[in-house]
Amino acid sequence: MKRLMPWLVAAAVLVLRWTSRVRAHDDPRPRLRAAGIPYVYAILHAHHLTALLAAEKDLVVMVSRSRDGDIALPSLAVCRCTAVRGSGGGRGKGGGPAMTRMIKEVQAGRPAVLTVDGPVGPRGRVYPGIALLAEKTAAVVVPVIAIPSRRNVLRRTWDRLQVPLPTARIDLYPGEPITPGDDEPLESFCQRIGQRLADLERRYDPEESAAAHDAAAARQSSAARQSATARRRAKADRSRRRSPPPRGLGEENSIRVG
Repeated sequence: MKRLMPWLVAAAVLVLRWTSRVRAHDDPRPRLRAAGIPYVYAILHAHHLTALLAAEKDLVVMVSRSRDGDIALPSLAVCRCTAVRGSGGGRGKGGGPAMTRMIKEVQAGRPAVLTVDGPVGPRGRVYPGIALLAEKTAAVVVPVIAIPSRRNVLRRTWDRLQVPLPTARIDLYPGEPITPGDDEPLESFCQRIGQRLADLERRYDPEESAAAHDAAAARQSSAARQSATARRRAKADRSRRRSPPPRGLGEENSIRVG
């Protein structure tokens, strides 16, 4: 069953792809292609399933080496995308080799996409991979949000993953291409990308943008409470260790009888 599951998912993706209609608004790609300008997409992890339904041929996608990544491989294949295995987040994740290959693919003229806040979030936080990819390839970054007209939102996931439903219309809302400034730090470039994605979602999907903001605030509040509780417990433990043990009968302060 484990071997069959990825192909069942791929079959479901094909059904969604065949029954969905894609509409791109103010699409900058024709003029970028005409000018020979390479481009890479920046998307939120919450939108990656929806974006897959609208993926262009030969799109290069970074996929983690996790079990979830294994499940995604057949779906990418049937959508005619190229998977590059690896992700950030520490040693053994394969992020370095994966980024090197993506750089080569983009330099060869192929578009690429990164879920800028994946694979573990927090939602909307842009990690340096997209900025590094653009810097090394002289590609522009096209921030884009993908909104299905019919969807289920997995509210308990960190990203509020959106799952399109059959016959949905997929609306793509790309922003103006972004380029790094002269000598601009990667962190600053990442912040600009994140702000552009947030602006797009707030404009074209305001209800989900607000819900994601509220969910993030609730998680931060919960984390702060847990942290405060942990600090109080640690302080109490230190206080107990420093306090001398109580003196009982038989010690020098006990009362002698007789």
